[in-house]
Amino acid sequence: MITSAGYDELKDTMAFLEQVPFDVSRKSLYSAEELYEGFCPDDESSYECCFDNMVYQRYASMGHHTSSVKELLARTLHDHCIHTALARFFKEHDHRRCVGIMGGHALLRTDDAYRKIALLSKRLTQEGFIMLSGGGPGAMEATHLGAWMAGRDDSELDDALSMMMPSPSFRDLGWLCSAFRVIAKYPRGEYVSLGIPTWLYGHEPSTPFATHIAKFFENSLREDNILTLAFGGTIYAPGSAGTLQEIFQEAVQNHYLSFGFASPMIFLGRQFWTEEIPVYPLVEHLMETGKYKNLLLTLTDDIGEIISTLKAHCSGRLEVKG
Repeated sequence: MITSAGYDELKDTMAFLEQVPFDVSRKSLYSAEELYEGFCPDDESSYECCFDNMVYQRYASMGHHTSSVKELLARTLHDHCIHTALARFFKEHDHRRCVGIMGGHALLRTDDAYRKIALLSKRLTQEGFIMLSGGGPGAMEATHLGAWMAGRDDSELDDALSMMMPSPSFRDLGWLCSAFRVIAKYPRGEYVSLGIPTWLYGHEPSTPFATHIAKFFENSLREDNILTLAFGGTIYAPGSAGTLQEIFQEAVQNHYLSFGFASPMIFLGRQFWTEEIPVYPLVEHLMETGKYKNLLLTLTDDIGEIISTLKAHCSGRLEVKG
């Protein structure tokens, strides 16, 4: 039987959950329109008042590891709802055709690699794959820009890039506004993509090019989902610490066949992954010596090879080498 004090505590908790600025019982993933509610593309400063930034400012002020039990409960309930919404998303879309692109948030829109990732993502989307990323700037934004432009001519992708290049980094004035100008000129088509960002890195705006956004408070949930949902394979574009973490986390999943099968691990950028950060020779060595098993490894600079590798995996024709 609930005591009077317990009843009062329950009422206080329910009142607290009702006043937080995010929905602790939402039924769907976010859209860019929801995240950026209150943002005006003609006024960059309006970002300060949009939903996404207000939630982040609260998150930062109360602490990433908050001591407030009620705040922790609110975040946990929210993240549970996002996790459930992801399950609903994959009732409508084929897990096996979900492909992740991992890469650095610092990749500039003016970098050749940015266009290459966008073009690769565009073509994979047109081949029926669902593109997934961490949902932020850099290589992640390029992933979703490519998916957004699927079904259009490559020249239109180049036009979109030219509109965005005056603000190469997410730290530059106009970064978000230019993305929304592209969206206005090239409205959403029939294709979807999935971004999975986190308020832990809320200082990095989420890309509005992702049609479905699973934004979490708890970064460990976000990291796990990024890799476990990419059943169709993972492409590693040049990155740094976060990308390296994702490589070895994915290698462990494949080694142990955690989901009953292995997914392709594709390293985009021969020089980068063999010389600048020589992870590929290490992983290959670990395979050859039996420390890792079941890894489906590819190292390439060729978009066509990546597409054919992923299609072969989907059809069951890709085999472990070594």
